[in-house]
Amino acid sequence: MSDPCCAPRSGGDREIPEPSAVRVQASGQERAQALRAMLRIPGGTFLMGGDDADAFPEDGEGPIREVRLSPFLIDATTVTNRQFAAFVRSSGYRTDAERYGWSFVFYAIVHPDARHLVVDAKVEQAPWWLAVEGACWHAPYGPGSSWADLQNHPVVHVSWRDASAYAEWAGKRLPTEAEWEMAARGGLERSRFPWGDELLPRGRHRCNIWQGRFPQVNTGEDGHLGTAPVKTYRANNFGLYNTSGNVWEWCSDWWSTTWHAADRPETRQDPAGPPAGEAKVIRGGSYLCHESYCNRYRVAARTSNTPDSSTGHMGFRCAADLP
Repeated sequence: MSDPCCAPRSGGDREIPEPSAVRVQASGQERAQALRAMLRIPGGTFLMGGDDADAFPEDGEGPIREVRLSPFLIDATTVTNRQFAAFVRSSGYRTDAERYGWSFVFYAIVHPDARHLVVDAKVEQAPWWLAVEGACWHAPYGPGSSWADLQNHPVVHVSWRDASAYAEWAGKRLPTEAEWEMAARGGLERSRFPWGDELLPRGRHRCNIWQGRFPQVNTGEDGHLGTAPVKTYRANNFGLYNTSGNVWEWCSDWWSTTWHAADRPETRQDPAGPPAGEAKVIRGGSYLCHESYCNRYRVAARTSNTPDSSTGHMGFRCAADLP
């Protein structure tokens, strides 16, 4: 299982509520329009995985392997607060964080009005995570904050189940881990990042991660202390934005550190991950990633979280089959 400093879990000894029902779906016209706005990834063969010197072998980042994918569609950006609000208005959906009554917020960005609402759900190995009563997608820093101030930022405090519900409503799906990595690489082979091997090419920031001394000091040199708008920085060669840093992104696959290592047809041709598991894959890193503890904003890096968990640094983008 993954390191809780990257993605703390909401479950534990709490009863997991049944998934909220999606009562309606987006109209056919809305769905068609959404599909037209997606990027077409041509498919074909690419090298998946990595062997970076600073990798986490226990995460199953390797082996580097040749994987073949059918063509698919994927969103250029993660789903925004504005888009998720439209889904909630249309469907009446309530997220897992809303039904649990709390979600994890990074200690330094808890809203002043919510500081007295920290509940008893500590992460011993990562005390910078606070379980804040009332924190959810529309109050991302806790009560007193509002999504309306962050309309073009990625929606956060969404579980895998929430992300899947949105995708179903929109006529899409979550990407497989292989689809996510192929799209995130933008056609570059064996690069550390979606733009190449240098973190700061020509001294310029290309992603939203932590600068300074984690977790005490974030200098904000990249321009952001929390989430950044979804089209911040330059897109990769396929047109995807922010596939490194900003927010972790849910994939459809169950988590395993070994399943993909075996050279079998199901792991090399349109792989969809193991048939079952306890956690789901998340990719891409977040605004809290730092080389000193969570060096997982590299394009081959991976970790996981349970399907009902939510935090202030996990979001998602959607994929779809070709019409």
